[in-house]
Amino acid sequence: MALILDGKKIAGMRLEILKEEIEKSGLSPRLATIIVGSDPASQMYIRMKHRACEQVGIGSAGVELPGDATTEQVLKAVTQLNKDADVNGVLIQLPLPKQVDTERVIAMVDPKKDVDGFHPFNLGLLFSGKPRFTPCTPKGIMTLLAEYKIELSGARAVVIGRSIDVGRPMSALLLNADATVTLCHSKTKNLAEEGRRADILVSAVGKAHFVTSGCVKPGAVVIDVGINQLNGKLVGDVDFEAVKNIACAITPVPGGVGPMTIATLMENTYRAANVQLCDTAW
Repeated sequence: MALILDGKKIAGMRLEILKEEIEKSGLSPRLATIIVGSDPASQMYIRMKHRACEQVGIGSAGVELPGDATTEQVLKAVTQLNKDADVNGVLIQLPLPKQVDTERVIAMVDPKKDVDGFHPFNLGLLFSGKPRFTPCTPKGIMTLLAEYKIELSGARAVVIGRSIDVGRPMSALLLNADATVTLCHSKTKNLAEEGRRADILVSAVGKAHFVTSGCVKPGAVVIDVGINQLNGKLVGDVDFEAVKNIACAITPVPGGVGPMTIATLMENTYRAANVQLCDTAW
């Protein structure tokens, strides 16, 4: 039976530490979110983020735009938050509706307030090996691996999924940690074979039970980023019941990567407040 990498537990510990740091700092960090439309999942995620802010002593504000908002309307909201000296972090809840140019919106966020780490400037720093603000899910995974003292240097890592919010930055962080990284995607040939080579296997494809026991090397560490609905239940990309007896460590869904993403967002927001207080920290 694999060791369960308990993201909920570790995230709770990190948030308690962060709360103490904020109280001692004298700073009043503030996060602003923008949501376009009324997608239930997006609204749920926004509520979770605002609750986490309240938990650690970070102020928060939400901008809600109608589902038919134009790119220009969203850009105007971002610009206003960029100019607001009381706002330290700006988060755009993704995905945006199809009529909104997501790349233009992300590029409009002040890089010093880009607590999601998606701005091209911050992604460039990450891929150059000098990250400042890193996408929250990959960074949260790295924190989780570090808390469980999982060795990455020299390990063979396989990341399935090449999205800009998880797969690509995840591969960069693993590479920065001296792992040997293979980034797989929908066009990868012999994907199961690639998976069986991995000491560290990260799946971020968004397909329920996509990773089966035949994709996993005995003794591997398996990180499941997926959040999917299957027969009315929340499941990950990984067939947990089949893989838990093969892997040496595995994240559950729910309770694995998700809580670490939220905790990392809080940490990034506090970092942003420090960066803006003293430009030399940048």
